[in-house]
Amino acid sequence: MAFEFGKEVCRAAFDGGDTPKVSYGLRFPEATLRHCEDVFSKSKIYIICSGSLARNTDALDRLRSALGDRVAGVRVGIDPHTPLTQVLEVIRDAKEHEVDCLVTLGAGSLTDGAKIVRFALANSASTMEDLDTLWGNTQSNPKFREKVHKPTVPLIHIPTSLSGGEYQAIAGGTESQSNAKRTFYCGGVNPELVIQDPELCITTPQWVWLSTGIRAVDHCVETLCSLVSNEKGDECSRKALPKLISGLLQCMNDPSSLRAHHLCQQGVVDAMAAVSSGVPLGASHAIGHQLGPLGVGHGETSCILLPAVCKFNLKMQANVERQAAVRDLLMQQSEVQDICKARTNTLSTFDLGDVLDAVISTLQMPRYLEDVKVSTDNISTLAKNSLDDIWIRTNAFPITEEAQVREILAMCMRR
Repeated sequence: MAFEFGKEVCRAAFDGGDTPKVSYGLRFPEATLRHCEDVFSKSKIYIICSGSLARNTDALDRLRSALGDRVAGVRVGIDPHTPLTQVLEVIRDAKEHEVDCLVTLGAGSLTDGAKIVRFALANSASTMEDLDTLWGNTQSNPKFREKVHKPTVPLIHIPTSLSGGEYQAIAGGTESQSNAKRTFYCGGVNPELVIQDPELCITTPQWVWLSTGIRAVDHCVETLCSLVSNEKGDECSRKALPKLISGLLQCMNDPSSLRAHHLCQQGVVDAMAAVSSGVPLGASHAIGHQLGPLGVGHGETSCILLPAVCKFNLKMQANVERQAAVRDLLMQQSEVQDICKARTNTLSTFDLGDVLDAVISTLQMPRYLEDVKVSTDNISTLAKNSLDDIWIRTNAFPITEEAQVREILAMCMRR
């Protein structure tokens, strides 16, 4: 998949949906200006930029220069896990400047933050009490308001990781007092546009790029291994996996490759198309959600948990045929075969968990809880909290007991 700048490609990210659109082929300042000026006709643009990008690169300066006097305000940095106190600061600032378009430059918490900001603006929410009426739904939140207005302010994401959150309406934010992570469905309205710029992504620390790429792999694997998957989810996952694995391995070997970074970004589009098909995910995501508040990045949780969850489900004989099909799909790639052959003389004994372990280890990503400074003292809380996640029971083998979570976590610790 060759890549060069010069001509923009702009298309719907998902079949059957108008949003988000995905754009590539132009450098991000030019693409942002084109869409703000010609497509959305907006003149009061609010930029939310990653702190590391603002400090370590000229990306923010380039974007501000391109947009000129259309820039109404700028926020630099939102802390990990999107503290709602900081989101409120942005809401109030954006409201004061009467912004008519939001642009994020970077990834992670600010992506979720921007989605919550425009949801709040549409619903005149400017206090913590107001936000407390917008998370979840009528079933999960007794304070959820009767009438919710859909966001109308256009949202443009310029991502620098492979997490994929910029392709969907859902956002997470953390309450400071309770440290509870709240899910906002944001009126079901996806962001309007995702601008892909592989040159910009070369500035991303490699561990962030590769680990978030494994997060996208996790989306695909748990979709394909689900016992309630659907044809669309399976098809998109099968398209995404070869792009992601090949792209990540190429990025590992050549961190400056535009082609490899573009291949990864295209793989994420397919992975998020699989997520949008509505297939419930499994224990890797469920337990991973509880690792996040312990300071572990989303991508790192997948690096540690996904092989172990596959091993657990295989032991329970839950999805043997589906795991075998995913293993065979991965082994069709010569680079994956070479990685696995370096570990064993009998490839026939390698199951899906083994193949994933080999790939993730080759990418030099963390494989154990100790690698991310999570100790045995946290296991009890992790196991208990994981049982509250919606995806723990949609695991291929439904998990209902703390002991089952502990069994998976035991595989994620050095022996």
